[in-house]
Amino acid sequence: MTILHIDSSILGGYSVSRSLSADIVARQQALHPDLKVIYRDLVADAALHLSDRHMAVFQGGAVSDPGLGADLAAGGAYIDDLFAADIIVIGAPMYNFSVPSQLKGWIDRVCVVGRTFQYGANGPEGLLPKGKKVFIASSRGGVYTGDSPAAGLDFQETYLRSVLHFIGLTDITVVRAEGLNMGDEVKAAAIAKAKTEIAALAA
Repeated sequence: MTILHIDSSILGGYSVSRSLSADIVARQQALHPDLKVIYRDLVADAALHLSDRHMAVFQGGAVSDPGLGADLAAGGAYIDDLFAADIIVIGAPMYNFSVPSQLKGWIDRVCVVGRTFQYGANGPEGLLPKGKKVFIASSRGGVYTGDSPAAGLDFQETYLRSVLHFIGLTDITVVRAEGLNMGDEVKAAAIAKAKTEIAALAA
């Protein structure tokens, strides 16, 4: 089995989402000792954001810049990662109600018509094989669940779920730590709750 582990937080060792994503991977390794891990740190080693140069190539133009060619290969590798993985773990903090630009950049590179989705008679269809499991390690400073007045501002988890469904990834589990900026006690309780959920994950 293969697991794809993606981190996108800019906080390094201070990141809650990175800590939780690492715990999820460790739990899956305990459940599946033969697991191979593909790791992508979208902050330390990010592909470029899409540009007019990318679009020119996508429309049939020549690749005249070696740097662009290398970047296009990196984007293709992101898609290969998804097809190779049986389990996908995404560390996804909330930044300004949405996902980090690094993670959005990855999404832009893997949502490619003809590769990960297509338009059929019934509309868009995801092309990734069924049966893949996705775990999202979500962290956010406020509270956006339940009857929170801020619930309508969640364009992080809702966006991720939608875009993953779009390319055929429908088995999604969210492990969430929220309220992290609402005092030390709230933060500690949220992290402890998330880690307890991770420890209880089944195969």
